[in-house]
Formats: sequence, C-alpha cells, structure tokens
Amino acid sequence: MAPLNVEVIVGSVREGRIGRAVADWFVEEATAHPSWNVSVIDLEELSLPQDFSDSPVTEDFRTRIGRADAVVAVTSEYNHGYPAALKTAFDSVKHEWRAKPIGFVSYGGISGGVRAVEQLRQVVAELHMVSVRQCVTIHRVRKQFGHQPFDVDSIAIDAREKMIRELHWWGSGLRTLRASDPYPG
Repeated sequence: MAPLNVEVIVGSVREGRIGRAVADWFVEEATAHPSWNVSVIDLEELSLPQDFSDSPVTEDFRTRIGRADAVVAVTSEYNHGYPAALKTAFDSVKHEWRAKPIGFVSYGGISGGVRAVEQLRQVVAELHMVSVRQCVTIHRVRKQFGHQPFDVDSIAIDAREKMIRELHWWGSGLRTLRASDPYPG
C-alpha cells in the first residue's frame, strides 16, 4: 500500500510564536513512521486571502489538502480559542476536507490548548472530517520548547504515539473507502 499523505498545518502566525517548534517535534516522529509521507503547511508562509478569494496560493493549498489522506493541525490557544489564521485555512477549502481524519497537537499555558481543540472539533465536524479521539496537548509550552534540546513531558510523547496510530488507522481506512465508494456528502 502506498504511504499515507499527511499534511501538518501550523496554525499560529503570531510574531514570536513557538508553533513551528512544536510542529517540528511532531513531524520528527511522524516521518519516522515508514508508511507516512509527511509535509508541513506553515500558515505564516502561506498567506491565504482573508476574503476567501481564489488565488494561486488558495489553489495550491486546495490541491495539497485534496491529496492528503490525513491532516494534523498544530494549534495554539488564544483567549480560550483557536487562531484566526487556522480558521481561515479551514474556510478556504470545502470538498477537499471531506472524509479525512484530523488530529490535533495543541499548546499553551496550563490548559495546553484543550479549549481550542474542543472548538475546532466542532468546525471540522461541519467540514465532514473525522476528528480522532487522541490529541496531543503541550502544557506550559515555553517551559518544554523554550530551549534546545526540548524537554517534552512523557504524557505528550505518549499521546503523540497514540495519535499517530489512530490517524494511521483512520487514514488508511478512509482512503480505501474514498477510492471504492466516493463520499456522498
């Protein structure tokens, strides 16, 4: 079977963000999975139009999501919610999200971004995506990712392994199903 195409989306675009370091930490393990082909979409570098107009950037993003078998959103939590750039990304594409699994890697202060993930689960359900149960939460992110080498706690490391297994299961199954019986939604 061909490797799963997994897109990891870095959702924060704020100056001084730590999201790219968190994404790179996740990608390091994900790329070690022999049956995964992992790519990163950094929304800071992408600059999707906020008015959702068609553009070469939007078309490229749509194509990459269309080819993806699974998605991972790396999200911060701002004011008990998710970043606006990540919501713009979800709203910029429609059919390409459908019948694909998504996992979340969240980070923040004491909550680790869980409130942002709970809100995003509602968003992705409306996009006809399957949100895997396991998510990775990074509590006190600056303490764990503020210096090299990273000092990531064992809970996050264990959650990362579990989420990768869940995404693989859902990604493989839904890819097969989409190929044999296109999603009706």
